[in-house]
Amino acid sequence: MQEIVELFPIPVMRMRGALQPQLVESLIAHFSGLASLNNSVSQNLSNTAMLRPGDSPLLVDAAARITPLLVDFGVHLFGERLDWSLKEMWVNVLDTGGFQVMHNHANCFISGIAYLTPMHPEARTMFMRSAGGHDFTFKNDHAAVKIGPYNAERWMIPPPEPGDVVLFPSYLMHAVPPNPGGRRVTMAFNAIPSRLECSGYRISFGD
Repeated sequence: MQEIVELFPIPVMRMRGALQPQLVESLIAHFSGLASLNNSVSQNLSNTAMLRPGDSPLLVDAAARITPLLVDFGVHLFGERLDWSLKEMWVNVLDTGGFQVMHNHANCFISGIAYLTPMHPEARTMFMRSAGGHDFTFKNDHAAVKIGPYNAERWMIPPPEPGDVVLFPSYLMHAVPPNPGGRRVTMAFNAIPSRLECSGYRISFGD
């Protein structure tokens, strides 16, 4: 009898409609105009400065809706319902032709994206397998190969709707392919737990 064990899978959480339509519209109206920091790689990508929830009542509202999701997702990462807080938030504006290169996020444990506008299907967030050398040296990659979760090198999220939120471990590599559609606005964020404990050691995070 054959059995496949999903050994050490990487969790990604998607919550549809996490942010209410009125909040989404207010975030777009207020922060799109503040996205004045140009990206050094893509001229059609800009973002706001790093923000904290207390910087705006809109961010306070968004944080109140996102934080319970962090607690739920954190159970999958650390096996315990911990207190979580949003470390920083920022809004990205991706115009036609803009893209985001492959990257991950440092100095945090959970990262996330709140989708604020509809987007072209080709401009969905793409997650990628780490290039750190965990694969075989030889690959089997040709037209007859059937791609599945164990041999895929990348995965695109299902088409998100405004208000959807996606959470993922901060180390997970991700990117956005060139955007062939209209303006794409998202709010990204990083989060940290209040503490972690191991072998009698306790590390606290936060201010």
